[in-house]
Amino acid sequence: MPVMKKSMPLSICILLLLGFAPLKSTSSAIQNTDFSAQKTIVDGVSVVRLVDSKRGIEASILPSVGNMAFELKVHGKNILFFPDVKLSDFQKKPMQYGIPFLAPWANRLDDAAFWANGKKYTFNLGLGNIRTDGQNLPMHGLLSNAPWQVTDVGADEKSAHVTCRFEFWKQPDLMAQWPFAHEYEMTYRLTDGALEVKTTVTNLSSEAMPVVLGFHPYYRIPDIPRDEWILRMPAAQAVVADNRHIPTGEYKPNDLPNPLPLKGHTLDDGFTDLARNSMNQAVFSIESGEKKIELVFGPLYPVAVIWEPASPPGRSFDFICIEPMAGPTNATNLKGSKSVFFPQTVPSNGKWSESFWIRPKGI
Repeated sequence: MPVMKKSMPLSICILLLLGFAPLKSTSSAIQNTDFSAQKTIVDGVSVVRLVDSKRGIEASILPSVGNMAFELKVHGKNILFFPDVKLSDFQKKPMQYGIPFLAPWANRLDDAAFWANGKKYTFNLGLGNIRTDGQNLPMHGLLSNAPWQVTDVGADEKSAHVTCRFEFWKQPDLMAQWPFAHEYEMTYRLTDGALEVKTTVTNLSSEAMPVVLGFHPYYRIPDIPRDEWILRMPAAQAVVADNRHIPTGEYKPNDLPNPLPLKGHTLDDGFTDLARNSMNQAVFSIESGEKKIELVFGPLYPVAVIWEPASPPGRSFDFICIEPMAGPTNATNLKGSKSVFFPQTVPSNGKWSESFWIRPKGI
């Protein structure tokens, strides 16, 4: 470890003790007792790091790549699944890892179009900004690779945070696909041993806008194979889907055991009717022995999509995605079905805001 001069700032000393050295590039850090927040450069890419030195937790965010969190380290162990690549290479060719944000819609749609306020809006796939699956279905929204603006970075005696904004209404190619003027604000806050991810949507358009966003977090328990994990899932109902993973609008009782040992299982399913605690939060978890990661959904996330794919030959998919969703997959296009879910909406000049939390224990 480099010798620390007496003149070295306390924030840099703490960062060294936590296992990452200050970079040669220009960086700025805010330190307050146990918490710090730092804007820095890694592999030529802007990164914001939030640190809770008392609990040994670090969160790292990429504002320039969809505002994705790519690390949530606990005592040096990343509980987010992320490839071992240079961030500069990842920025050039982003992939779905870490905590991707899916908006304006999450997961798949059954058509190259969506419905809002009784009107059908058709996508222009020729613009090249909509990703499709193998069946040419639009998926994962428009913002996976979008650059966000950092508006606030700070720390106090209880937390460290970063807030970023994306002004959708300023992007003509995006507005051509989803013609509702709106913007997003997202705050990552490290506090009380958990990372809160709070998202606010502001509708600047003249009509109500459907809110069908979600996140696609990749979780892992470090150093333990997925076959040794147990999933706890507070869902009473399962979403019925067709062979394209598009919901039919019907629901059935969730007949999976709870807790569910993951060995021998694969999942790509939606769940709802979530049991909630006294704070109206739904608590999922994965665990193995003393190690546990809790995933907590706020009340405006009524649906979870859980993806646990089989590992291909020669590779190990030691992750599970437990996705907070503002509605079921294809929610805008379930018009006329038996679905009890109609899309949440945010009125003209109104706001929609909700959080989910990641709380590691015993790691």
